[in-house]
Amino acid sequence: MKLGFLFFGSTPDYKWNLVKQMGINHAIAKLAPDLTGRMAPYHYASLEKSVQIFKDEGLELIGLEGDQFDMSRIKLGLNGRNEDIDNYCQMLVNMGKLNINLLCYNFMVAGWYRTHTDQKGRGNALVTAFDKEYIDRLPLDRENQISADKLWDNYEYFISKVIPVAESEGIKMALHPDDPPVSSIQGVARIFIDSDAIRKALSLSTSPSHGLTFCQGTYVTMGEDILNLIQEWGSEDKIHFVHIRDVNGNRNRFVETFHDNGPTDMPKVLKAYRTSGFNGYLRSDHVPTMEGETNERPGYGIYGNLFGIGYIKGIVHSLKA
Repeated sequence: MKLGFLFFGSTPDYKWNLVKQMGINHAIAKLAPDLTGRMAPYHYASLEKSVQIFKDEGLELIGLEGDQFDMSRIKLGLNGRNEDIDNYCQMLVNMGKLNINLLCYNFMVAGWYRTHTDQKGRGNALVTAFDKEYIDRLPLDRENQISADKLWDNYEYFISKVIPVAESEGIKMALHPDDPPVSSIQGVARIFIDSDAIRKALSLSTSPSHGLTFCQGTYVTMGEDILNLIQEWGSEDKIHFVHIRDVNGNRNRFVETFHDNGPTDMPKVLKAYRTSGFNGYLRSDHVPTMEGETNERPGYGIYGNLFGIGYIKGIVHSLKA
């Protein structure tokens, strides 16, 4: 198991050195144009430039995460989706040429969603939270209305086009479950909300490139037995990437926690990854905003991540011993 860190864009700042001081040399990045000031990664020169920036800073860009450009036409099945899928495939080709072999992606129309981003956690750290009763009072999202059946059709179409390219380029595509795992948000369907849905997704292709981002916190809010799932999908070599985080609550109402004060037995879980055969990348995810930080990017403060990295490394080292 190898530790990586999520970077938003490719503009070096003080956080880059902090990450290296924690002993992390592998970068996962979201390189959407608004985060880089350049074109989307389906333009080779733009992606190559980002790779070189990370290299110059002593980091290896090993993966991309999230939507690297507007995916709405693909997810909603709108006119123009084939053009966007062609661009997606070109991005995969570019990744292969530049030895970026991991792509964490999702099929959420509304993205990961929280109703609150400034709940008080331990020591008054700020944590994110979700309350389904709150969103149920919001008006419908008229622009992005879609049914679960239609979303499944669009996902199957997308997979049929991109997985063969990913396999030919040696790229592991890692599906992230819907966070929060509720059936809809403001009338917009969400489909990857339990383990059966994930199994259905995996059944769509037997390619070794077709796998999962195992986001622990999301599976906890689903109420799933994460130890059993790690064993099941890890032994099948379907876990390509792991997000380490924890939550208190369930899919309808939860708050995020520090890595060490949620309900999950982290040493037991990290041991399960090891015994299941997982040998890929993992990272600290969705951390509290701590003293001295702004809350401009809730869930991704650097101090909370440094705490998480140290906590994870300590457990991993003890397991090795």
